[in-house]
Amino acid sequence: MAWYREWFGADYLELYAHRDEAEAERHVDFAETHLGGVRPAAVLDLACGAGRHAAALARRGYRVFGVDLSVTLLAHPPRVRAAAGDMCRLPIRDAVFDWVLNFFTSFGYFESERENFRVLEEIRRVLRPGGRFLIDFLNRDHVLANLRPRETQELHGRRVEIERWYDERRRRINKRMRLHAPGRPVRTYLESVRAYTREEVIIGLRWAGLEADAVFGSFAGEPHGPESERLIIIGHKSD
Repeated sequence: MAWYREWFGADYLELYAHRDEAEAERHVDFAETHLGGVRPAAVLDLACGAGRHAAALARRGYRVFGVDLSVTLLAHPPRVRAAAGDMCRLPIRDAVFDWVLNFFTSFGYFESERENFRVLEEIRRVLRPGGRFLIDFLNRDHVLANLRPRETQELHGRRVEIERWYDERRRRINKRMRLHAPGRPVRTYLESVRAYTREEVIIGLRWAGLEADAVFGSFAGEPHGPESERLIIIGHKSD
């Protein structure tokens, strides 16, 4: 079974509990500032998870809809307007949204380049003419320069053993987590993301019919460079 079908459940929610509403509000501040233009009539939170960004948008009066593969995450508070669906085949008709937002490295999950770039095609398909998008991705150079092969964390009364490595042949950054909790069997999960460079993502966007307008290295609006923590791309649907 693909790793992303196993990992995004109750254990994921506990391990990433620090990704909270306050962080989501800062990300939405950034989106409002840099997407600009006329206020969108409809916003898609693509790979919305438990919906913290969608909820932040809804609190500001946006008409927002989320899509995520994980029914477990979608059922977790805050409950938002959302549907379970595959990023490669969104359960949405053409040209519905003014903004598509994709936060927290939810791109590059699939094994084949065709599947990964199919996600970009789907973003273009569901955007209205002139629609805008935001993709928040890991910065490959920063991750590889700071990769910690092994560490152990104590979280919520359990031990988490983490192993990280880069598969150069497949160009994927991998993270294996072993969760040890009293009275429960050890559970093992994997994260594996294709480590695209900035140039590769921009070429893929153009191939899909999307244009990058600006690239940032953080949600503080810093320029993107090799030491940036993030690769955040703002752009629009080509005519």
